[in-house]
Amino acid sequence: MKDFSISPISMVRSLVQHRSLAMSLIRREVIGRYRGSVLGTLWSFFNPLLMLLIYTFVFSVVFQARWKGGSGSKTEFAMVLFSGLLVFNVFSECLTRAPTLILMNFNYVKKVVFPLEILPVVSQGAAVFHGMVSFVVWFVFYVTFFGLPPVTAWLFPFILLPLMFLLLGLGWFLASLGVYLRDVSQFVGLLVTALMFLSPIFYPASALPERYQAIMSLNPMTHVIEQVRSVLIAGIVPAWHSYLIQLAGSMLVAWLGYSWFQKTRKGFADVL
Repeated sequence: MKDFSISPISMVRSLVQHRSLAMSLIRREVIGRYRGSVLGTLWSFFNPLLMLLIYTFVFSVVFQARWKGGSGSKTEFAMVLFSGLLVFNVFSECLTRAPTLILMNFNYVKKVVFPLEILPVVSQGAAVFHGMVSFVVWFVFYVTFFGLPPVTAWLFPFILLPLMFLLLGLGWFLASLGVYLRDVSQFVGLLVTALMFLSPIFYPASALPERYQAIMSLNPMTHVIEQVRSVLIAGIVPAWHSYLIQLAGSMLVAWLGYSWFQKTRKGFADVL
C-alpha cells in the first residue's frame, strides 16, 4: 500500500502542485452552489447584504443594543457587528463542512491519482470567496456612512493569515476523522454554535465580567475578531509579537492536521 509523506515540504509541494486543480474546483463549487437559481452568483452578494440589514434591525432596533465605547449609533453597531460576523462565517463554513468532505466525495477516494488532500483547501477557498464578497458589502457601507476606513485596514489580509492556516489544519483533521466517526459532524455543528455566542461578535469581550473573559480568550476566534476590528475600525496596529506567535502556532496546527490526514487516508477506501 502506498505511503503518504507527512513532511511539511510535501504539504507545501502538494498545495503548489495542485493549485490549478484546486482553483478549478473552487470555481465550480461557487458557481454550483447557486446553479439553477434566477440570480445565480449574485446571491453571494445579496446574502451578506440581507444579513447586514436583518442583524442591524434585530439588534439595534428590537433589542436597542449599543456598542460599548462607541458613539451609540445604529449604523456603527451594524458595522462593528458585521465585521466580526463575516470572519466568523468563514470559520463556521469551513468547520461544519469539514467532517463530510470525504464522505460527500467518496468517488474520489478510489482514484489513486486524485489528491484528496486538496478537498479541505477547496472548501476553504469557497468560504473565503464568500467572505470576500461580505467584506466588499461591509466596505461599501462603511465608506458610505463613515468615509474611508483607517489606513490599518490594509493589514486585514495579514490578520486573517493565522486563521487560514488554523482552518486548513482543522479541515484536514476533521475531514479524516469524519470518515471513521460519523458523529463528528453533529458535534462540530453544536460546537460552532456555542463558539459563535462565546465570541465577541454581538458584544465586546470587555463587556463580560473579568472571570469570564479568561474563558472567552480560549476561543481562537476571540483574538481574530478583536484584531480585525482593531485594524478595520479602530485604526490600531496589533501587537506583532502576539501575532507572530499566533501565526507560528496556526502553521503548526496546519502541519499536524496534514500529518493526521496523510497517516489515516489509507483506510478511507476500506471504511467507505
